[in-house]
Amino acid sequence: MRKLKVQQWVTVDNIVAEEDGGLGFVSAKPFSEASDKAFEASIMGFIDSVDTMILGANTYNQTKDYWPHADEQGEYGEKLNNLTKFVASSKLEAAPWGDFPAATVTSDPIATVRELKQQSGKDLWLWGSLKLMRSLMAAASSTRSGCWSPRCHAARGRACSRIGRT
Repeated sequence: MRKLKVQQWVTVDNIVAEEDGGLGFVSAKPFSEASDKAFEASIMGFIDSVDTMILGANTYNQTKDYWPHADEQGEYGEKLNNLTKFVASSKLEAAPWGDFPAATVTSDPIATVRELKQQSGKDLWLWGSLKLMRSLMAAASSTRSGCWSPRCHAARGRACSRIGRT
């Protein structure tokens, strides 16, 4: 059975998005000359372990204009863009992804993830999408999660989990 892998970029103080939903604390480029080679290997190993990406409508809208045209992202960007994609939305009718195959829109992401997990293939990747992550975890659809920290402190914003928050 395939696993749903949840990936969130989280600051050391448990923030996954700024108060306005922005992600200014995340570098758009996962690799640079200063990048740790073990971190790069981890990221590439992760993307090689999945073949399907699940996004919420907000994350889709934040990324759809950048990633399909991000040639500077090299092999990582090519692999990301070629993943099969599903967007959870009750409002979108279509989810184009540049010149790559469009994402499939689903109004029932819990049922979609359960069905995808039963199919053969590599694991599934829930990318960002905090509200969707919480819904899937509440429905026990997630079997593995991971938080990658950009090693910064945001002080205010949306928390990854409500543990320790009021």
